[in-house]
Amino acid sequence: MTTECVVMHTTVPDLLLAKRIAHLLVEEHLAACVNLSPAGLSIYLWEENVEGTEEITLTIKTSSQASLRCQERIVQLHPYDVPEIIILPVLGGHVPYLNWVKAQTSK
Repeated sequence: MTTECVVMHTTVPDLLLAKRIAHLLVEEHLAACVNLSPAGLSIYLWEENVEGTEEITLTIKTSSQASLRCQERIVQLHPYDVPEIIILPVLGGHVPYLNWVKAQTSK
């Protein structure tokens, strides 16, 4: 069963920015819900150097239809040159919840 919903992931450097992005995405109907994780350590290679940065992961529930606008808004608000934005398809789930996600992001 496929749905019209997707889950997006992005990371940000601090809780204040995470809350701001989450609030705006929901307020602007680009996301139905955003979960903020506790800070975790990200290890990555950047400009030939191994870096370690504490980041907060945002898990964003949205519709396929709103996902491009949501991604564009994250890029506008994000301080990184290359923000992580990953979109994953939702293959199924609790239909009333998925319908709610679609309704919240179609306004």
